Amino acid sequence: MNLYKYVSDKVNEKLGVAVNLESPRNREFGDFSTNVAMVNAKSAGKNPRELATEYVSKLAELDFVADASIAGPGFINIKLRDDFIWKNAAAPEHIATKKPMTIDMDYGAYNVAKSLHIGHLRTSIVGDTFNRIARFVGHKTFSWNHIGDWGKPMGLIIAWIERLHPELPYFRNDFDPKTQVDFEIDPVELNTYYPAASALAKTDPDFQARAQEIKARFQDGHPGYFALYEKFLKISLESMNNTVKRLNILPFDYDLGERNAAGYLDDVEKILRAKNMIYESDGAEVINVKRDTDTAPMPPYMWRDSRGADTYDSTDLAAVYCRKQKDNPDKIIYFTDLRQSLHFEQLFRAADMSGIYPYSQFEHIGYGTINGADGKPFKTRDGNAAGLDDILDMATAAVRERVTESGKELDNDTITAISLAAVKFNDLLHDVRSDYIFDPKSITSFEGRTGPYILYTAVRLNSILNKVQSSKFKVQKEYDMNTDERNLLIQIMDFERTVLTAFDNRATDLIANYAYDLCQLINTFYHNCPIMRDDVDDKTRAGRLHIVRIARDTLATAIDLMGLKVPREM
Repeated sequence: MNLYKYVSDKVNEKLGVAVNLESPRNREFGDFSTNVAMVNAKSAGKNPRELATEYVSKLAELDFVADASIAGPGFINIKLRDDFIWKNAAAPEHIATKKPMTIDMDYGAYNVAKSLHIGHLRTSIVGDTFNRIARFVGHKTFSWNHIGDWGKPMGLIIAWIERLHPELPYFRNDFDPKTQVDFEIDPVELNTYYPAASALAKTDPDFQARAQEIKARFQDGHPGYFALYEKFLKISLESMNNTVKRLNILPFDYDLGERNAAGYLDDVEKILRAKNMIYESDGAEVINVKRDTDTAPMPPYMWRDSRGADTYDSTDLAAVYCRKQKDNPDKIIYFTDLRQSLHFEQLFRAADMSGIYPYSQFEHIGYGTINGADGKPFKTRDGNAAGLDDILDMATAAVRERVTESGKELDNDTITAISLAAVKFNDLLHDVRSDYIFDPKSITSFEGRTGPYILYTAVRLNSILNKVQSSKFKVQKEYDMNTDERNLLIQIMDFERTVLTAFDNRATDLIANYAYDLCQLINTFYHNCPIMRDDVDDKTRAGRLHIVRIARDTLATAIDLMGLKVPREM
């Protein structure tokens, strides 16, 4: 039940005016409050307390209101009936949105033959969580891992392999694709090719020119280069899949990137030229996306560079055209670094001007950076940009150290689940647009606003229910709730509103913070409301077990939306 919406709708209907309800954290005076009398007093020709008195008398007539009272200069506090809360508190269900959409989500964006780094962490975590939220509220989604598999890096990697193994037949112009070549690439070694080739290209003009030549011929269909590319592409896709599994994110619907988009370039170019959108500038072909109303600089969108090569801009526009053909989505949402905002503004304008896809149906959700304690982008001890595996390994080591210090013995799967929760929850806890500090020690604490604390609470609830699986407790139609029980149920009844708001505002942090607030109330309930103790009567025990069940199910749903795993013990 969406408690907030239900109460808000009924109050609006009863008073006949627009009412903005607030949910105070301290429920001592009421479950909801409003300043509606203060807002409407002047237009009604009355002082706020006088108007509030009229409103309170009307609110008292609602069958779910236990008490409506006036505070201060005219605030109204509303307290709900306990039997109404008890009757309507239930575990969450998937929400049938009134306006289901088809949404394409672009996140991940991993690169072929390049190890994943810290910059891929937030796009993966936030993108996956928002995908889960969208599906939960009833939308149809398609997730796209727009892999980097077509541009300059491919030329550099192939040129580097040629430098290491010039004897291979892949580099001959007469290479037969049916040829079986005895050449295997070690996955770990593959990750070193691009950094080495990129560094050499900066100091060796000949190597740079060779890489450019190979890229152009690769994109023109050179059979040897393409066969070699297919070999290391397979290795990269396996590595990406391992990362997806390690992060516990949903499998992508499409692992299609620049190479796939390049297949649509001719179709897009026909559209652009028919509208006279492409013009020459300094040897390149560009699209003017500047508007007369722009006050900030707006560079042209690069269709082809001065060497006549396809660009990142052109394949991104072709990718939009592809998605329109495949999915015909109502929305296309990109999850990338906030620093790419200009590029996506240009892309959205180019797509809109060409008629390929409407500007209003695009969204770019830009995320902030992950920083170290010094406030600068996080790096490893050797000063290099941290790899994604480095981040997860550091969290795992910190969890293992805490477990050892506590004298506990937990298996590797449990430690992995805890460390993953530490990293993902810490990311989701923050507004996606903000930067945050990554500190393995603090995020792996079992207390406070952390992923391990969330899992510990879930394990605690599961433990209670596991002890009574064979017992039968009939859920009471009526139950006298104490304050801790009541506060917990009201928080549970706020879950649907939280999820819907998280979707509408593209705010995944709302789910994480809701989960933490829920866990605090669960643990207060656990400490103050004994369940299995001998002096607890059957009716009270049954009532509290019912609360435990729906609290566990609600928390489990929130945990699943965040892509965390609950271990059996902690």
